[in-house]
Amino acid sequence: MTRKLFTQLVGCDVPIQLAGMPGINTIDLAAAVSNSGGLGMISGTHMSPEYLSDTIENLKELTSQPFGVNFLMPFLDKDCVKIAASKSKLVEFFYGDPDLSLIETVHKGEALVCWQIGSKKEAIQAEKAGCDLIVTQGVEAGGHVRGNIKLSSLLSEVLNSVNIPVIAAGGIGTAEDVAEVLKAGASAVRIGTRFLAAKESGAHPKYVQAVINAGAKDTVLTETFSVGWPNAHHRVLKSCVEEVNEFEGDIVGERDLAGVKKPIPKGSIALPTKETTGNIEAMALYASRSVGVVREIKSAADIMTELSKEI
Repeated sequence: MTRKLFTQLVGCDVPIQLAGMPGINTIDLAAAVSNSGGLGMISGTHMSPEYLSDTIENLKELTSQPFGVNFLMPFLDKDCVKIAASKSKLVEFFYGDPDLSLIETVHKGEALVCWQIGSKKEAIQAEKAGCDLIVTQGVEAGGHVRGNIKLSSLLSEVLNSVNIPVIAAGGIGTAEDVAEVLKAGASAVRIGTRFLAAKESGAHPKYVQAVINAGAKDTVLTETFSVGWPNAHHRVLKSCVEEVNEFEGDIVGERDLAGVKKPIPKGSIALPTKETTGNIEAMALYASRSVGVVREIKSAADIMTELSKEI
């Protein structure tokens, strides 16, 4: 029943949501996931309102299916939120307490509100504030991690505490993983690492290869890459922690940030995209504990087919 609630609420066919990964989620990747029946996502973080508006319009040329926009609370631009709410099906927030004013802004734009949480307390707050959906993020997740307990435990706690649809996230990488969390009561799953090596991914080729080479035990939860976002835990490949610790100098490279070239300080939260230059191996190579199942580059459509075969 809860599984149908997600697809009916969002308007898609498959209970799979693409994780919001700034720089990785190109419009091609988001469109491919949406066109395959899931919910494609792009990131609105570090974009000007004009840049985000153009990005969404370009995405709409690639798909007529629902998609969403993700925002990281420490870098929030409220004008961008208004644009996302008026042009997308769903607006998602992460890494901050549920904010009633933001939720009202999104609803005024006639979009759904989703909040990614890391604890039962945050889940209850999100529902009380008026969110339509919740993403429950387990500690197995790649990138920035909000909570400190495993997905299975957190999912159980949250499902017993809220009545809105719950999306499970963190270390989900196979069709069997998908089936397991849906059977446990999740309304949908949220997946990121499997799509790092998608043909449509914006990840730098060296990043993609590092992910393909990594095994299940090759990630670590750390604060090594905290420049630009202090005191935030994140899961990355162990190899990049070793590389950045050995790096001599203050600047590891340069990136394109929403059309603007900017230097990447040593220890920056910035991940390497295809446009990034410099010492790629010493940058933040985010990956979840599901990284071991990423063995080759595939199209997003093929990944979606593989992930949904047990549903």
